[in-house]
Amino acid sequence: MHAATAASLCGVIDALGRTDFAGRALAALQPAIRAASWSVYELQPGCAPVMHLSSTHADAGPDRTAACFEAYAGGLYLRDSSFDRVRRQRAGGPMVTTMHADAAPNREHREAIYRAHQVLERLSVAAQDECGALLAVNLYHHEPQGPFTAAERERFQAMAPLLFQSVRRHLSLRHERSQAPSPRAAMLAAAPALTARELDVCERLLRGWTYDGVAADLGLTVPTVKTYRARAFARLGLHFRSELFARFGQAQALRH
Repeated sequence: MHAATAASLCGVIDALGRTDFAGRALAALQPAIRAASWSVYELQPGCAPVMHLSSTHADAGPDRTAACFEAYAGGLYLRDSSFDRVRRQRAGGPMVTTMHADAAPNREHREAIYRAHQVLERLSVAAQDECGALLAVNLYHHEPQGPFTAAERERFQAMAPLLFQSVRRHLSLRHERSQAPSPRAAMLAAAPALTARELDVCERLLRGWTYDGVAADLGLTVPTVKTYRARAFARLGLHFRSELFARFGQAQALRH
């Protein structure tokens, strides 16, 4: 694998699970593929498409991805034949497709998305699952850049399977985070008698704050913070801060 391709994939993997994944991953791709923007969206049978993430590189000007997707989701997706080859494959592995503005599925698609927003070309890796949902990872060159180079196409072909799986893993992590209870909710479920102040103190301890920091943030004295901590620990059946982390630290980690 080309060194730039490997470096880009390492950067994408390093960004997994982060709230700023879209921007970090796009920046990580630059050594291998100088994409001006990218988007990840899903097409499900009988439903409007869903945009999972998108970003535009800082050097490429204003972010156009939201406006492009708005036009696409407004009805153009219904006549989009650019992923037909992926659909014919049914539930196969990820497949690479390309589309130049001049080869857009129809005139309206070309004018409302590509020409209106100076998008010149798209490199995609997409796959359809057994339920018919198609996930597409799309990298774009804008008009000032010209088309993707032969080297960029070659590198994208090499990295496409791992890039696709990395994006899918990030979306899974994001879903897990959204489903996970907050530390406050988890503590309250374990001990419904906890007061608001006891929860406030424990939340901050889970973030690694010192007693002085908790006291300053809540406008309390350090002895009062320790009193709330002792009461909360008694309700939760804990004795040490390490036990608080062991029991509720995972919920805290999933929120960040």
